[in-house]
Amino acid sequence: MTECVENIGERGARRRRLSGYGWAAIAAGALAIMLAERAPRWPRLLLAVPIALAAIGFLQAREKT
Repeated sequence: MTECVENIGERGARRRRLSGYGWAAIAAGALAIMLAERAPRWPRLLLAVPIALAAIGFLQAREKT
């Protein structure tokens, strides 16, 4: 197992965490709109992009990388 070296401080981790919350809110809002409009399944697959960006933000904040 490799050791993770922190390369950002608490300020950078906070920015990444806020970025994760922002992308999660965008994904949740888009999903609500798509469900209300009864969008087909294939456009809802595009929500994987903001969900992935939110996950990356949270993971980077946790690991401080």
